[in-house]
Amino acid sequence: MTQAKVAVIGGGLAGCECVWRLAQAGIATVLYEMKPEKYSPAHVEEGLAELVCSNSFRSDEPVTAIGILKREMRDMGSLVLEAADATCVPAGKALAVDRKKFSAYVTDKVESHPLVTVIRREIPSLDDAELEQYETVVLAAGPLASDSMAASLAEVVGDERLYFYDAIAPIVTADSVNLDVAFWGSRWRPEDSDYLNCPMTEEEYNAFYDALLEAEKVQPRDFEKEVHFEGCLPIEAMAERGIKTLTFGPLKPVGLPNPHKDGEQAFAIVQLRAENAEKTSFNMVGFQTKLKYPEQKRVFRMIPGLENAEFERLGSIHRNTYVNAPHSLSETLQLKNRPSVYLAGQITGVEGYVESSACGLWLGAHLAAKLNGKEIGLPPRESCLGALLSHLRTEVKNFQPSNVQFGLMPALNQRAGKKKRKELYAQRALDSWAAWKQENDL
Repeated sequence: MTQAKVAVIGGGLAGCECVWRLAQAGIATVLYEMKPEKYSPAHVEEGLAELVCSNSFRSDEPVTAIGILKREMRDMGSLVLEAADATCVPAGKALAVDRKKFSAYVTDKVESHPLVTVIRREIPSLDDAELEQYETVVLAAGPLASDSMAASLAEVVGDERLYFYDAIAPIVTADSVNLDVAFWGSRWRPEDSDYLNCPMTEEEYNAFYDALLEAEKVQPRDFEKEVHFEGCLPIEAMAERGIKTLTFGPLKPVGLPNPHKDGEQAFAIVQLRAENAEKTSFNMVGFQTKLKYPEQKRVFRMIPGLENAEFERLGSIHRNTYVNAPHSLSETLQLKNRPSVYLAGQITGVEGYVESSACGLWLGAHLAAKLNGKEIGLPPRESCLGALLSHLRTEVKNFQPSNVQFGLMPALNQRAGKKKRKELYAQRALDSWAAWKQENDL
């Protein structure tokens, strides 16, 4: 068993995956987590792997990129997906979890591993004297790295630090939802009870839309430029693109006949997704927001069924810090200007729970092999993990974070319909992944 010392900074999804993979490979690792000594603007719980935005790990469909990425991660022994499977709650075709049970599961696994030492203190800088004892350091501080660590990272990479805002959706209590108006059902599967749906007439939608545009918003600080990730736009930012934008996006009414009105299709529908197995609280799907708290209560209670809504958590905004990966990182996620330091998770420029976890998992596997005197090659671009990592080394004029998607993969170079094209991408990904695993004896 090797006793090479590795320090991982940050006990989020990527950090926990990285630590777990290293420890499972016999590498003694120290995990530094600043909670409860210090909290980011979005974190409130002491546990590791706290989910501060949605409780969903998105689609489990086998022909989606995110579904295939999960399969690849399970092949590699993902702790995050083990925990998600153990703490899942009904969510249709998606994998959603009870976030408190999920965090507790990961925390117990990591803290009880004999080769993992968890130290609860902030590492404020990459030059912190505490790090001098380690030959390898992994920064997995996430999108909410402390100001001091973000400044330290910026100093190392030069002017390559970028940032944008992630907005968190509100959570409402189940017993405050008016079930005389709201109804159960998943899109295209009205017999399911995974979601609560709040239908809106055109008149109700128009009134809500006007109020949403007029509501007072939290303003960014003077020295910060406001940029939003396209895949996680605040609800009001989407609304600003046009009155029908929401009805073709998160408020799309199709596939959800209203049983209270003889199966009639509403003009718009707000979906609420269960936060836990007991269905005592619900996340407002797609309602990430930067509205001020009183405005959120006023405007969101205009939604039919939510007129008396009680909010367990209101939406908020926070900085999301990431590097310009093609300029700042090597293909193995080392800082080019400081090769002893690696980055993992959202701070590299991947976006999403699953993608961040996958990044930490792969880095853990890479470092474990390296420290054990072996080597594994990069996953092929035809696989979902390989496509995601390829995004981090692809030179573009304006580097932006990305979720995993088939568009990151090499073209199929054959004509096919939408459904068939997905199947072809999926099969190619699975075949290339299997070949890569065999070649690298994984």
